[in-house]
Amino acid sequence: MTPVTRQEVLGLYRKIFRIAKKWQSASGQIEETIKEKEYIKNEARTLFQKNKDVTDPKLIKQCIEECEARIEIGLHYNIPYPRPIHLPPMGLAHKQGRTLRHQEKLRKISKPIYLKSHDEVS
Repeated sequence: MTPVTRQEVLGLYRKIFRIAKKWQSASGQIEETIKEKEYIKNEARTLFQKNKDVTDPKLIKQCIEECEARIEIGLHYNIPYPRPIHLPPMGLAHKQGRTLRHQEKLRKISKPIYLKSHDEVS
């Protein structure tokens, strides 16, 4: 990891914890706010720990992009949880002779960047 990339990653980590410190839930309830703050902190710790040994520059860039996308979406919609995608069960494959494996491949390709690591951690 280059020093510039390291600083960018550490900056994102600090930014997430600053956001968690100031976070207010959409409902305004204190219990909900505390729960969401803890979720933000735990999710950040888990994902950063999981990816701490990544050395491939392309993979590091993908992780940074995912982090930035999740921050922006969380702030925009005022929810700390990843927004789900809604695809019908067989909505991506053609109905003529396509296998389930091809359907799964299409789903994986169509998954938004902000959900790439969500299934691995949850």
